[in-house]
Amino acid sequence: MRELLVETANKSYPVVVGEGALAQLEELFSGALKKTTRLLIIADEHVSNLHGETVLTYMPKDLPYEWLTVPQGEKAKSFQVFEDCLTFALEKGLDRHSCIVALGGGATGDLAGYVAASYMRGISFVQVPTTILAHDSAVGGKVAINHRLGKNMIGHFHQPEAVIYDTRFLKTLPEKEIRSGFAEVIKHALIADESFLMELMSKVTDLEAIEPDFLEYCLQKGIEIKGEIVGEDEKEQGIRAFLNFGHTYGHALEARLGYGNVTHGEAVAAGMVYAIYASQQKQGLSFDLKKFMEWLEQLGYPLELNKDLPFEELYSLMARDKKTVGQSIRFVLLKRIGEPLICEMTKEELLEADRFMRKGE
Repeated sequence: MRELLVETANKSYPVVVGEGALAQLEELFSGALKKTTRLLIIADEHVSNLHGETVLTYMPKDLPYEWLTVPQGEKAKSFQVFEDCLTFALEKGLDRHSCIVALGGGATGDLAGYVAASYMRGISFVQVPTTILAHDSAVGGKVAINHRLGKNMIGHFHQPEAVIYDTRFLKTLPEKEIRSGFAEVIKHALIADESFLMELMSKVTDLEAIEPDFLEYCLQKGIEIKGEIVGEDEKEQGIRAFLNFGHTYGHALEARLGYGNVTHGEAVAAGMVYAIYASQQKQGLSFDLKKFMEWLEQLGYPLELNKDLPFEELYSLMARDKKTVGQSIRFVLLKRIGEPLICEMTKEELLEADRFMRKGE
């Protein structure tokens, strides 16, 4: 079991990672959250079926609760589901001292966190992530829902009271979800720690064969990297944007292909290759991109997601990215591995990288 502390200018909170971390819930609600009046557990429907009864055994026995299931994955992050959650909370009489527990993957955490940020102008919430992907999204307080014109465009900054990350949940993940989440581990290594990246590339050759101890180590490293960045820049006014490495192009792919038709991590993996190529062309990055792509493909990442997509449509979606200022599309690139920076990109530069992703087609 590992316990980390995320510290921002306005708040600090624990992140507990490891087998059996759910046992920390009772201590949390008898300690830091002892004034809680009622719980609302917002749970991914698939996770609810798999783990709902187990999770309830760890909830404080003397605290009344409500249980609400939401669709699995990105389908949860819609205006309709968001409104349904708020309506449910109002009907069940949640007050300003109530607390929301987000049980599920990154999408459930994003939705439940935004419900908590919006309900009565903001109530407490706790992240209980159940996927590898959520090691990234559960930490840092960025909560949101999607719009058909862009991912995570409607949201808020609302830090959780705690992140309780029981790695026993990960044993039931399908390979596709392992792959999706591991992309964010790779991202953290690329933007912050070259030796960690080399360790990943040498030790991880099959995503379904990762040793539990090594996976827990990877999750801890990723959370530490993100926690340090969030601690310096809570509301993405500067270096927090580095965490979006691979996401500008990746989010455009997700929006164009349809949320849920490609996993977030698969889109981000393609986006990271795109950004690395752009970094080589614009910043002179020295990196064996071919070897990196071969490694990603060995792990099952599809890198030609743009194959049948018009560049103009992807460009329009990138232009709506949250880092865009005026008419300038700003990208997170790498000067060196572990040394990110933000650059303004011309349409021609973006087109060249898009052509590279099509492998000359």
